[in-house]
Amino acid sequence: MSQTFYKKGFLALAVATALGVSAFAQADVKFGVAGPMTGANAAFGEQYMKGAQAAADVINKAGGVNGEKIVLVAGDDACEPKQAVAVANRLVDQDKVIGVVGHFCSSNTIPASEVYDEAGIIAITPGSTNPAVTERGLSAMFRMCGRDDQQGIVAGDYIVDVLKGKKVVVLHDKDTYGQGLADATKAQLEKRGVKPVLYEGLTRGEKDFSAVVTKIRGAGADVVYFGGLHPEAGPLVRQLREQGLKDVKFMSDDGIVTDELVTTAGGAQYVDGVYMTFGADPRLLPDSKAVVDAFRANGVEPEGYTLYAYASVQALAAGFNGAKSNKGEDAAKWLKANPVQTVMGKKEWDTKGDLKVSDYVVYQWDKDGKYHQLEKQK
Repeated sequence: MSQTFYKKGFLALAVATALGVSAFAQADVKFGVAGPMTGANAAFGEQYMKGAQAAADVINKAGGVNGEKIVLVAGDDACEPKQAVAVANRLVDQDKVIGVVGHFCSSNTIPASEVYDEAGIIAITPGSTNPAVTERGLSAMFRMCGRDDQQGIVAGDYIVDVLKGKKVVVLHDKDTYGQGLADATKAQLEKRGVKPVLYEGLTRGEKDFSAVVTKIRGAGADVVYFGGLHPEAGPLVRQLREQGLKDVKFMSDDGIVTDELVTTAGGAQYVDGVYMTFGADPRLLPDSKAVVDAFRANGVEPEGYTLYAYASVQALAAGFNGAKSNKGEDAAKWLKANPVQTVMGKKEWDTKGDLKVSDYVVYQWDKDGKYHQLEKQK
């Protein structure tokens, strides 16, 4: 992926987004950017790289990290846990990174973070939401996103309060992320007095969901909730519509925040009306306007996790510069004690590495294949 593509348009942002760093960069420090760069979920890896590179370009113009230039090293884990561990070991042993933006799939972030922890390297995931990511006592594991147990509450409440779901089907992809989020949503539904009429797992990579669609019809479902990613969500919602369940409301999660959902569904007409949970749209924040304008001037729409990755690089740089050290443990201690102003606004972390404030809201896809943030519900 060409780095020069992302440089144009960001020079003017250097002063506005500078992190108080010093002098002209004299050497290099390496940040890993780990996620699915290939495979079914490569759209998210591309978002990561676009956001991370844009942030690195701006920070480098402002002085870099302790006077050194940031160089990004991509790590393709393809959302496969074994590959994620191999990537993590390579980033640590061969590439000598001092910090990592990644991974994406929680099932990858969890084992990879053990490698980073042993090596004393700080990692910030823009998109891994499973609670276990930050519940294992790792001192230098952070998130730039919320958690499934927060997202599941928002989804469950929306299904009950707004969609008025009575016969709710809860599905998942049997992965750490998808099943964890489905379980969190199911728990909130049950807390609100709605027991799912069907709870079932799909297999990642599957394309024929005829059997589960038949079960959904038999259950008389009025809402289907799916915990998982767009490669399965797209065919699933299409088959629901094609098999006559056009009035059944479909809701998913931040694993479908990419226009690739339209592709996997086979057209915008199938995603029209689909609901999903995701953080409040960072593109609408005053803090992001200059960065968003610069992306768009280069023909890039900073959708999904693009700005989350941008903010993650900002946070890493702020941690190292604030600590006046290139050691991950020093940067981690600094971040847990200090707020950071990012493209997504001011961010603060607790002792676990979780954000102190989570801002999940509901979005809806339209007939043009675009998603829009809905008004927050009471």
